[in-house]
Amino acid sequence: MKGDFFMIEDRQPMKTHKVDLLNRSLGVITGVRDVVSFDLNEIILDTEQGLLMIKGFNLHVKKLLVEKGEVEIDGKVDSFLYSDVDDHNGGKKEGLLGRLLK
Repeated sequence: MKGDFFMIEDRQPMKTHKVDLLNRSLGVITGVRDVVSFDLNEIILDTEQGLLMIKGFNLHVKKLLVEKGEVEIDGKVDSFLYSDVDDHNGGKKEGLLGRLLK
């Protein structure tokens, strides 16, 4: 194969991210990098799949296992919303908070 060049990309394996919700009230989320913010109506998590906004009523972060990347929540969950990782500003990534605060 003289003259052939192969490009090998350095790819990181994607880490697992899972949302498990029981009766809209007890949830376990894995693949969590950080808890960005939380209050009784909203929890924002930085996950392996982007920012995740959880909206609801009387929400609590019951357990945070940083070393496992796991968060346990309770309360009434109304919605899950993931941020869009691609942006139309020259390919730069913009977080969910940045878009919300425009």
